[in-house]
Amino acid sequence: MSVRPVVCACLIAFVYAAAFALPRPVAAQTQGPVRITLDQAIQLALQHNHALQAARTTIQQSQSEEITANLRPNPVLLGDALFIPFFQPSDFNSSFMDNSAEFDLGVSYLFERGKKRQHRLRAAQDQTAVTESQVADNERSLTFQVASQFIAVQLAESALELAQQDLKSFQNTVNISQERYRTGDISEDDLLKMKLQLLQFQTDASQAQLAKVQGLDDLRQLIGYDSVSADFDVAGSLQYEPVHGNLEDLQAKALTARPDLRAARQGITAAQSQYALAKAQGKKDVTAQVNYTHVSDANTASLFGQIQIPIFDRNQGEIARASYAITQAQQQEQATSDQVLTDVRDAYESVQSNNQVVQLYQSGYLDEAQQDLDISQYAYRRGAASLLDFLDAERSYRTTELGYRQALASYLTAIEQLREAVGTRSLP
Repeated sequence: MSVRPVVCACLIAFVYAAAFALPRPVAAQTQGPVRITLDQAIQLALQHNHALQAARTTIQQSQSEEITANLRPNPVLLGDALFIPFFQPSDFNSSFMDNSAEFDLGVSYLFERGKKRQHRLRAAQDQTAVTESQVADNERSLTFQVASQFIAVQLAESALELAQQDLKSFQNTVNISQERYRTGDISEDDLLKMKLQLLQFQTDASQAQLAKVQGLDDLRQLIGYDSVSADFDVAGSLQYEPVHGNLEDLQAKALTARPDLRAARQGITAAQSQYALAKAQGKKDVTAQVNYTHVSDANTASLFGQIQIPIFDRNQGEIARASYAITQAQQQEQATSDQVLTDVRDAYESVQSNNQVVQLYQSGYLDEAQQDLDISQYAYRRGAASLLDFLDAERSYRTTELGYRQALASYLTAIEQLREAVGTRSLP
């Protein structure tokens, strides 16, 4: 037996044994739910949102219309056979066909006047530009929806974290109260009140968990149901970010960045293209035709031409309608411009108002609520404060903390609304 096959078999067995003996990668062992950032969520939505993908097909449809608009007329092939003796079969011979029957073969073509094809193409291209801006506006709206929902999930997670912390802290207080009840420091009525209050904490935690699950489901619907796994989560937490810049600069930026305003301006150009096309349609086209004729043993050629005499129909109605459509587009552009300025102002004022509320919480109310709770809890556990005082401090603390988180989420949502109003995510 040869030594080489034995050596090869041993090497293969060693490689397989080493491969199975190797430990699995740590990432595979500790892999958890996928966590996505806000920017990632927006990119996923722009790539996988089905409503947006459906809207993008309108661009391709409009580009297909450009192909149609740029097509030339097809030539027409004509042919006829005259004086065929179907009812006198006896005359159906080569002599009759050569001397008495007539055969015609011709080609006609429509020559468009007024550069109609060029105007059709220009009008179709201008409409495509409008469609592209409208789809970009859909992307702007979708981005705001994703960002708002992302913040809503962060708020739900923050509220859940607060509810779980409060529940754990209050559970410890209930445990201490049970010991105090056994030693006779508090009455049974106070212990029952503590347990009933614990139910409220448990209910808050359950509701916060439900809000988080529903928020993630809604976010998944926006970013594309199949683009993330079912157990995905959001990354990061609610963080305060100041916004600088004055209203006038933001409004000026919006007038150049908003895709809906750009679409309205392009709508004027498209209306003007339609007006030029309507005027071109008033030019009557020429039909030219050449015929080959065989009759009485003779071969001849004939030339024909025809054109409508524009006495009554000069496309006056469409020209007038297209003229009014330009005025309509101009008014719509002005209305959209006014709406842009209004949107920016409303969003800017919302940011300023919500920022003031957040600053109020950060100026000392959060610390005061925490200190009041710590003092009341310390005093109650040592019998120096009543149960009602402690429960009131607990409710005030929860209300203040939850109110701050809601105010911070409202402020961040207002910033996203300002980004949508300006038409860009880059704010000073």
